[in-house]
Amino acid sequence: MQIVPVHIAEQLRVIHGANTGDVMSFADEMILDDVYEIAKIAPRQRLSIELTDHGLVISNGGDLGTIGHSLFLDCVITLMGSDGTTIEALIIVETNTHGLCEQVYVLPFSNLLPSVEYTLVKVCRDSAENRFAEIGCVSFVKGTRITIASGAMVAIEDLKVGDRVITRDRGVQVIRWIGNSTVRAVGDFAPVVIKAGALHNLNDLTVSPEHRLFIYQRSDKLGTGRAETLVRAKHLINGTDVVRLDDGFVEYYQLLFDEHQIIYAEGIAAESMLFDQRTQTVVPQDQKSNFTQHTSSY
Repeated sequence: MQIVPVHIAEQLRVIHGANTGDVMSFADEMILDDVYEIAKIAPRQRLSIELTDHGLVISNGGDLGTIGHSLFLDCVITLMGSDGTTIEALIIVETNTHGLCEQVYVLPFSNLLPSVEYTLVKVCRDSAENRFAEIGCVSFVKGTRITIASGAMVAIEDLKVGDRVITRDRGVQVIRWIGNSTVRAVGDFAPVVIKAGALHNLNDLTVSPEHRLFIYQRSDKLGTGRAETLVRAKHLINGTDVVRLDDGFVEYYQLLFDEHQIIYAEGIAAESMLFDQRTQTVVPQDQKSNFTQHTSSY
């Protein structure tokens, strides 16, 4: 299950163009060069998404939609702001049991501002699944040092497929695939920085917000009922020694093994990429057959 912060369609309306007055919709109803504006009061709300054997559905834990309704990843749109910014957003469509549209959700990868007019400059259906998968891929930022079999710590960008890495529970494991992408470090999807010393790490560790870290706690401050637990990086943010890196662009790396692993990054135990129905879209088509679906034991 994953919870993503979205706007509902009614919060974004066309103020100039062919569809003037209409709310945000799916690709078939969009027209390029229409100009959108977000409502002055338009807080994002939580959409809880679960991957099932029948695809994506709305699950418990969110504020929106009907539990069990299907979700369709329609397209990725590109908006050009009157302030010169470019923002991409994923359009997600909720459908009822009859396959009819119930609601359209907008998941922007940067913050939309009420004082800015946004012109629709691109609609891409082909990249929706990949962009959604990128949100769920646990990623390390360029420069992160990974502990290899010799005990040395090597910058992630210097690792190669076939290199051997120390894992927490399964000894030494071989890297099977390395992913790399550059994304905007803005808003809810900006990476999280665990500053040196925060978790007994010698250097800063910067990871994607959904990345889970293996935490040891002397007292149950996190309320998990156990001393060792996996915690998403975004839930560790405290504004002091764990903060968001909300600026510019960031270069991400993903490490994939034969199985889901806990490895060591800057001395902190952190999960590797989980290869499943959702995240497999980021792996090149000609390499997918080399892997079987991971079942996380963590």
